[in-house]
Amino acid sequence: MFSRTTACRGAQRAARTQAIRPAQRRGLAAPASGSFQYQSGEAKGVKFASRDFAGPTTTLALVSKAGTRYQPLPGLTEALQNFAFRSTDRRSTLRIVRESELLGAELNAYHTRENLVLEAKFLRDDLPYFVELFGEVAASTQYKPHAYTEEVLPLILFAHQRFLANPTERAVQSAHSLAFHRGLGTPTSSASTIPVTKYLSPEYIEEFSKLAYAKPNFAVVANGAEHSELSQWVNEFFDKVPAQATSEFGNLAGTEQTKYYGGEERQAYDGSNAMVIAFPGSSSFTGKFYKPEIAVLGSLLGGQSNIKWSSGFSLLGKAKATPFTQVNTTSAIYSDAGLLYTTITGEAENVAATAKTAVELIKKIAAGEISKEEIVKAKAAAKFKELENGQDIKAGLILTGDGLVNNNQAYQIDEVAKKIDSVTEEAVKSVAKSLLENKATVSAVGDLYVLPYASELGLNV
Repeated sequence: MFSRTTACRGAQRAARTQAIRPAQRRGLAAPASGSFQYQSGEAKGVKFASRDFAGPTTTLALVSKAGTRYQPLPGLTEALQNFAFRSTDRRSTLRIVRESELLGAELNAYHTRENLVLEAKFLRDDLPYFVELFGEVAASTQYKPHAYTEEVLPLILFAHQRFLANPTERAVQSAHSLAFHRGLGTPTSSASTIPVTKYLSPEYIEEFSKLAYAKPNFAVVANGAEHSELSQWVNEFFDKVPAQATSEFGNLAGTEQTKYYGGEERQAYDGSNAMVIAFPGSSSFTGKFYKPEIAVLGSLLGGQSNIKWSSGFSLLGKAKATPFTQVNTTSAIYSDAGLLYTTITGEAENVAATAKTAVELIKKIAAGEISKEEIVKAKAAAKFKELENGQDIKAGLILTGDGLVNNNQAYQIDEVAKKIDSVTEEAVKSVAKSLLENKATVSAVGDLYVLPYASELGLNV
């Protein structure tokens, strides 16, 4: 058993470090698996995964199905995120902060459309402490009213103000709402503070936490930890977490199969301009609707160059209206759906011209009028992006945690790369054709007198 006392753990660790010979401590040159593959397992009903790299630090994450897709009421995800690490049933906020500072650790919480993520970065030796802390957070029921009114609510309101001032983010959120309606279409940050003040309370946040932190709804993922050690501490410190969700909300919202709708929305905005042109995309590799050709098509359209002082090879990068027009194509992947979208920002006239060009390029790809060389380059770029994304600690933790919770499968980047290698020129042509046959999603924010309608772009909504 791992014993715990109320004494300063930082002092305990310092004393232990002095008592151990340097040759016994694992350092940067010590061997590790070096693989980007995750090992996964389950301990007392808690799914977990890890990959071990040589190095002195570890990143630990608790990934739960508590993103905005699953919140029963508006604002609950943001509220639960901002309550993270404030206190547990055993530790006060001050104690958590002081102990983490003494250990030189970093604590963070953030959310996506599907997941709420609690994250800690620390020295490898401190894995037991943070696994125990995460176990306490998941089992805690302390959501104090004064912390809500004085600390949590102001942070939520500030996030909403930032959102309103960002036309690009407004267009992206609008596109998701049009494409998926409820569920995945629920905005990660609301444009209105009314739902927050109307629906939120410490009591509702506590009820949502009972869903978010029930064992079937989260996974623990570590980067830079031995698998057997992580298994040991998860088995020990998550025994007080409920095995099943028991909340007055019943079950998580948004659990039904995602359906794509499409549509159009236009928002007047005085300042900069943004347009999003979107189509149904690919799910994550761990989902049931993974389409590697979507990633290749996204790289082929592109827009933003990875090479300084160059427009790059992508079709939109070479064809955008002016160098000051920002264009980027994103393949947003989720557990059971995806959205392939191109974001265009800049002067209204240039945004309008580039939007028309984007649709014309998709038509050319569908007609087979793009050279084989360009598709080969797009495959290479898509493969690099996937490998880079999977290697990235933050992305790897989220993708693996989400895969374990939804489909009991870790995100393995080696297998993703093989899938992209297998994409053919005909597959890219076919998927481009299917986009044009489907309903599009078009969102415009800015000067609506100049920004075009979907029908003017030749798209059906």
